[in-house]
Parts: sequence; structure tokens; C-alpha cells
Amino acid sequence: MLGLELVVVLCATVLVCELAGDRLRIAPPILLLAAGALLGFVPALREVHLPPEAMLLLFLPALLYWESLTTSLRGIRQDLRGIILMSTALVILTAWAVAAVAHALGLPWGPAWVLGAAVAPTDATTVGVLARMLPRRSITLLRAESLINDGTALVVYGLAVGITVGEEHLTVPHVGWLFLLAYVGGAAAGAVTAWLGIQLRRRLDDPLLGNVVTILTPFTAFLLAEEIEASGVLAVVVAGLIMSQVGPRLVGAATRRQAVAFWSLSTFLLNASLFVLVGLEAQSAARDLTSDGLTHALITVGVVSVVLVAVRFAFQFGAVYLIRLLDRRPQQRLRRMSHRARVVGGVTGFRGAVSLAVALSVPETLDSGAPFPDRDVIVFVTSGVIMLTLVVQGLLLPRVVRWARLPHDASAEEERSLAETTATEEALKALPDVAADLGTAPEVAEWTRHEYETHLRIARADDADDDVVLRHKEDYTALRLALLARKRATVVRLRDENHIDDTVLRQVQAYLDIEEVRLSGAELSD
Repeated sequence: MLGLELVVVLCATVLVCELAGDRLRIAPPILLLAAGALLGFVPALREVHLPPEAMLLLFLPALLYWESLTTSLRGIRQDLRGIILMSTALVILTAWAVAAVAHALGLPWGPAWVLGAAVAPTDATTVGVLARMLPRRSITLLRAESLINDGTALVVYGLAVGITVGEEHLTVPHVGWLFLLAYVGGAAAGAVTAWLGIQLRRRLDDPLLGNVVTILTPFTAFLLAEEIEASGVLAVVVAGLIMSQVGPRLVGAATRRQAVAFWSLSTFLLNASLFVLVGLEAQSAARDLTSDGLTHALITVGVVSVVLVAVRFAFQFGAVYLIRLLDRRPQQRLRRMSHRARVVGGVTGFRGAVSLAVALSVPETLDSGAPFPDRDVIVFVTSGVIMLTLVVQGLLLPRVVRWARLPHDASAEEERSLAETTATEEALKALPDVAADLGTAPEVAEWTRHEYETHLRIARADDADDDVVLRHKEDYTALRLALLARKRATVVRLRDENHIDDTVLRQVQAYLDIEEVRLSGAELSD
């Protein structure tokens, strides 16, 4: 019965915190974390623990796949060098710095490196939630970094745990092989899975079956990579990036609308639930520590959080001067970011689901049968760092963004206007030939031509600032939405009066909904 209660509690908590976040102007993840910690005081929920297998095999593939599907591959290619540095060198440097500090605070080297590997990677889903106010390039950099750096962190974690329990030996060839297997094997597993998904999609016309393939893709990629001991995270990301390029030519409109609606809702619930569960885990880990151990762990949380921010800032500014020293090409100068933008990037190093999964995956015992040293401290410090960085940096980020005065990024609006204008122009050019091939009546072709010309004038008016055309567009949209509301009410009345069946109501309502979404410009996803 606890499972049903947990579902109700999680959904209710998510609903309340999201509403409160909008009213209080506080990032919802902060409220969700606090709510999770408070729920830990409820006796019935004290037994709730998030198995690491659920995190790695259920939450992460779904969340990372959607993030990779909605990330700009062009943006990744343009800043590939910086992304690779941030997702490899920075992760290793961060893990080493945290391990050194944790060892200085009393942890043995093995557990200290495990803790460093756990908190080193940033979290893609957390970045996506908290960094939406940033320009497009900054968001792409942060999301790409957090999508790739998990693989690096998991290799470091595997080495640290293996050496601690007595299964691994630290040699340069062995470490090099593990990194090579993680990256090359993970990318290959993702590419193979994407190819299989493409083949299936080409043979399926049913939107439901097509979306079954969509859901199956990230979990298959993760499983295939895990079977060859490669990076499941990287496999999911590669599969998602490939499908983001192939999907627009392969997937029909009905399948795509259904997929966007499904992934938007499911990833929202999964992501929000994770924040609540992190709060629960932090409270649970605190109960397992003695009073002296808790005090020492709290100090470690604060010190490690400071180290994470300091290393990120140092790397952001140090790496850029090194690149400028080595690469003086004109195109490199054009890609430079301001120091204020780098300060914003330093504040956005949020930790989240991957860090918690790594900490919870620490084994209970060594090969000798003895307990894994300081496992409770690792789990508590990781949970505390996640909470502290989310709260402090999440509250600080809006102020830093305002201080940075980042230039307004109008590139997305300009590119959207270009796409709409060019697509409409080419459709108008093709209209006579298409109408002739289809045998369309002249009156219908003329009606369609008039509609497309009106749409083209509206699209061009965004640039020309034609107030009359734009005002006509607004009046037209308001009138059509009002008439749609009248049609909807009429159809419902006919159902209530038993003139039509519920099935017919849903069919008509689906068409009205599509038209309303088109007119209102509502987005199904961010």
C-alpha cells in the first residue's frame, strides 16, 4: 500500500510546490527539495529509499534522452572543444580537488575519491530547469556539458570503488582502456540503437507503435552499453542526438504531437519527483549518522560546495586564457564570451540525479566482508551538496544574470521568422503545380493561395513592424478562438442532449484542439 501512498504524496507535493514556486517566485526545485526533507519526518515515509538501479535504469535514460532530443547539435559542434574540456578535464579536476579536501577532513583516499566522482558532474535536467533565463548559446553549452560529463564521472567512480573494495588496480593502460571503452563503446551503442530505431520507424505508420519505439530507444541504448561495460549515459545521449536529426524527416505529425505531449509530461513528473526523493534521501542519511558524525558531515558539505564552485570558476577563466594563447584564429575570436557570461556559467554548476545515483550505488561491503568505509558520510554529503548548490546557486542565479546584463539573444526569433517566411514562399511557388497534379478545383486553389499570402504578410510583418497587419492578425486570432469556444460549447451541448455520442465528441474535440493550439501558438514543450 505504501507504493500507492507514495505516488499520491509525490504528485500532490509536485503540484503544491510548482504552484507555490510561481507565486513566491522561487525556483520549484528548491521547494521540492525542502518538501522532500520535511516528508522524511513522516514515519510511513521513512522507509522510502530510492534504489540506485531505479535511478540509473528508469529515471536517467528517460530524462537524458529528452534533453538530448531537444539540444542543439549545431550549437554543440560550434563549441565542441569547450564542451569536451568541461565534460572531461573539469570533471577529473573537480573529483581530484574534492577528494583532496575530503581526505584532509578525515576520509580515507578511496571513499574520498568516490565522493569526488559523485559530486563532480553537473546535472542536465537540473540545468534545463534552472537555467532557462540564459541565452541560447549558454544553455546549449551547459546542457551539452552535463550530458557528456556523466560518463567521465562514472569511470572515475568505478575506479575509486574498485580500488577501495580490492577489485581494481590503478595503472595507466587500465585507466586509459576504461575511458576509451566508456566513450567509444557508449557512442557505438547509441549509434547502433538509433539505427535500429530508424529502421523500425520506417516500417511503422501507427503513431502508438511509433512512440513505443521512441520509449524503447533510450532504455535499449543504456542496456546495450551496460552489457559491454561502456557508458550507458553517453549511449542515450548519442542516440538522442541522432534521432533529433533524423526524426523530422521520418516521424509523422500525429506521432510527433503524441510524443511531445508524452515526454513533456513524463519528464516533468520524473524530474520533479527526483528533487523530492533527494530531500528524502538527505533526511534518511542524516538519521544514520551520530551527532558528532553529523556535525563533521555538515562541515564537509559546506567545504565541498565551496570547492566545487571555486574549481569551476578557476577552470572557466583558466581554460579560456590557455585556448586564447594556443589558438589565435579569427574565427576563434568571434566565439569568445565575455567575463560576465563566464561568471554566470560558474554559478550554473548544479548537481542532481546522477550524483545521487552514484552515491547510492556505493556497495555495502568490501571484498573482505568488512563494511564499505564511510558509506553513510558519502551519501549524506552528496545529498547535502545537491541541496546546498541548488538552493544557494538557484537563488543567486537570477541576480547574477541581471548583474551580467547579457545581450538579448534574438537569433532564435530571427531564424524562426526566416523558416516561416521561406517555407511559405516556396509553398506558394509550388501551389499551381501541386494543385494541377492533385486536380484541385480552381476555387480551392485560389482560396489556399489567399490564405498563404496572408500568412506570408504576417510573417514578414514581424520584421517590417507593420502595425496594421499585426493588429489584423491579433483580431483574426481572437475572433477564431472565440468562435472555436462557441463550437466547443455547442458540441458538448449536443452530447449532453444525447444527440451525439461521447466518441463523436472526442473526435470533433480533437480537431478543435489542434486548431486552438495552432491559433494560440501554445507550445507543447520548451
